[in-house]
Amino acid sequence: MYNKKLVFLAACIGMAFFGVAFIVMGSVLPLLTQKYNLDEIGASSLVTFLPIGILLGSLIFGPIVDRFGYKKLLVVSSLITIIGIEGLTFFDKLNVLRSCIFLIGFGGGILNGETNALTSNIYDDHERGAKLSLLGFFYGLGALGIPLLLGVLSKIYSYEVILKGTGVVMLLSVVYFLFIQFPRPKQSQSLSIRESFALIKAPALLLFSFILFFQSGMEGLCNNWTTLYLSKTTSISSDKTVFILTFFVTGMVLARLLMSYILLHLKSFLVLYTGMLIALSGFLLLYFSASFTMAAISLFLIGFGLAEGFPLVLSFVGNTYKELSGTAFSIALFIALVGNSLLNYLMGFVAKTFDFTVFPLFLAINLILQAIILFVALRLFIYKN
Repeated sequence: MYNKKLVFLAACIGMAFFGVAFIVMGSVLPLLTQKYNLDEIGASSLVTFLPIGILLGSLIFGPIVDRFGYKKLLVVSSLITIIGIEGLTFFDKLNVLRSCIFLIGFGGGILNGETNALTSNIYDDHERGAKLSLLGFFYGLGALGIPLLLGVLSKIYSYEVILKGTGVVMLLSVVYFLFIQFPRPKQSQSLSIRESFALIKAPALLLFSFILFFQSGMEGLCNNWTTLYLSKTTSISSDKTVFILTFFVTGMVLARLLMSYILLHLKSFLVLYTGMLIALSGFLLLYFSASFTMAAISLFLIGFGLAEGFPLVLSFVGNTYKELSGTAFSIALFIALVGNSLLNYLMGFVAKTFDFTVFPLFLAINLILQAIILFVALRLFIYKN
């Protein structure tokens, strides 16, 4: 018999690892670019392997955990991520570094999906949304931790030493995974491949997945385009525009911590629509931002408002598809990551066709489309349950 609190702690540690995996490349890319004298094309060729790895890891984890359970895959995916991170410090050949970056993304993609599915599995419908929100808080801790460590310790240690130390801490956590019990697989005797593939056509799951399509896209757009938008449309210096992004992450982290309590007392759809209104106000303020303070407040509001998209929609998925939750999460997260890539590509086309001033409007349009799909999905979800 497993201890729910110990298993949830393992999931939180794994999610923090994903936060590290997702952010580490952006944090050390300037240092790698300088060390290996890379131009923009060379740097881009390194970064490209991270999302490819995350996409593949997100796609494969679900059927594995439904059939074989969580423990072995959590250990293996953590080790894959550690090997990738340590590889950045030990190898000098660019092709090997690309492989290491792919491993970071691949292991991280598995960790993200598996820890969400694991948390959904061990909690009931009443607690699921709150616990997934708290789990998302630990993603923020991992994501903020790496830039913080590099910023504080880089004056004393090289980035290689800092990453090696990070890998050692992660390895100690893997030892913890080995010594606790995990839930048994729900389909341990026989997993129907036909039943798994049938989920791809499930209307409710597709609707939930396309909510996450826009959710992931908006989060990616904010991370990737905000600094460029502010540099093109305001007089804020480049070093300050980079710092402004921390307000986006801070807003998201604080909201998820707060909502882990509030969701035990309020209905999920009220929290989601309230968050959308907060995010919309952030987009509006971003459009009129001319100073560092206004931009920082707008990014905080956007992060705070978007924070509950992933936890709550994934809780809907977990509530609806309990017996094949891993596979359902795989499909939803894969579609979400596709949305991230496609909407970022589309923003590039929009910016080239018009100009960067349309960026907040583009975000608002995505939010409105998401709200419409959410309305339809909730009707279907409530009907099914």
